[in-house]
Amino acid sequence: MTLRKGIGRGLVVLGGLAAGLAVFLLFVANRQEPERLEAAVTSTPVTVIEAQLTELRLEARGHGVARPTETWQAVANVSGRVVERHPELESGTLLPEGTLLVALDPSRYELAIAEAEAELASLAGERSQLEVEEANTGRLLALERERLALAEQELARIERLAGSGAVARSQLDEQRRAALAQRQAVASLENTLALLPARRQSLEAQQARAATRLAQARRDLEDTRFVAPYDLRLGEVGVERHQFVAAGQRLFEADSLAAAEVEARIPFSMMRRLLGAVAPDDLPLGSLDLSERIDLGVIGAELALVGAPGVGWSGRVVRIASGLDPATRAVRVVVRVDHPYRDARPPDRPPLQRDMYTRVHLSAPSPELRMVVPASAIHDGELYLADSEDRLVRREISVAFEQGDLAVIELGLTPGERVVVDDLQPALAGMALAPRRDEAFEARLAAQAQGESFRGAPAGDEPGKRAQP
Repeated sequence: MTLRKGIGRGLVVLGGLAAGLAVFLLFVANRQEPERLEAAVTSTPVTVIEAQLTELRLEARGHGVARPTETWQAVANVSGRVVERHPELESGTLLPEGTLLVALDPSRYELAIAEAEAELASLAGERSQLEVEEANTGRLLALERERLALAEQELARIERLAGSGAVARSQLDEQRRAALAQRQAVASLENTLALLPARRQSLEAQQARAATRLAQARRDLEDTRFVAPYDLRLGEVGVERHQFVAAGQRLFEADSLAAAEVEARIPFSMMRRLLGAVAPDDLPLGSLDLSERIDLGVIGAELALVGAPGVGWSGRVVRIASGLDPATRAVRVVVRVDHPYRDARPPDRPPLQRDMYTRVHLSAPSPELRMVVPASAIHDGELYLADSEDRLVRREISVAFEQGDLAVIELGLTPGERVVVDDLQPALAGMALAPRRDEAFEARLAAQAQGESFRGAPAGDEPGKRAQP
């Protein structure tokens, strides 16, 4: 019985194995071949620009405070009571050239003029009298010399007669006394004539002193009137009518309207690059006169009022101040704006006046064409390029300098290569690209390089702000 049970279980196991094998063979016989699917390659759409040499306008930017080119500090040279004051003599008033602003009491100086003129008239009379005396004395001297000559002749005749005993000794003595008296008269007149030049010099010195007092009195009289020497704007005023003013007292302050200046602080590296562009190639070594070495008129200058969009002025660089700013080590460039009040239309367009804080933008054309790309297209010293097979190439480049949103490439990029301006994430070398050239963006980039901003460009079209695919 046991043997039969064992054989029966074995037959059951063999039967199960046979059934499983039959099912397996059935599945194998009815199997289907798997389908082969080719993996599709996905290309990333990107925007590219073609690298090309372009004209570049070098820029330098800084800030500065405006000031008038000329300021009048009205200080009294003479003392006196204020008898006239312009009714609009107040801070901020604009007054034209030739306007009488303040007048002091002139009576004291008018009297001094009258006194000096009277003294000059008296001295002139004395000098005329001296000239008459000189002429009269000269005529008398001539007559006395003639009389002396006759007396000498008579004395000689009597001496001859006295020698022969024809005349008495007393007559000879009398003639000698007469000749001696005549000599004394001639000598007296000669002495009088000799003293006349000294008297004339004394009178001339007195006349000179009187003329000096007259000139000083007249100048003092002129100093009693304060007339605007040019078109001006009044600043602080410290004088009132009927007030007594002492010599040396400050009356008011006024700024000229002819021109204004801004001493801008420009970073040294920017200014060095800008001056290098306008300096002549045959610059003489050792020359210290910067105005002769560099034509500052080539540099364009624009000013903008900080905190007031759209308010600005055109100026010109007139000089570079000596030394660097001690705090920032920046170059001090003086920009002048002529006639800052001419086209003023407050409040939309105010004039450039004292203490306005401005942004200063200087520019000059680069002497050579440069390779320019958006600064946002540079990623850790690399540019993303699309090669001839539309594959991504990551290339290290050397940047000469950055200017605003632009980067000037010195090495690593050649004209005609396609630069990716999108920020790829991730950026794998060799990845497939679907590049699209943006010629409008290239034109705006060239315009910006030549000194024009991206006026009217949508925000999404600026470098580094393009929509990612």
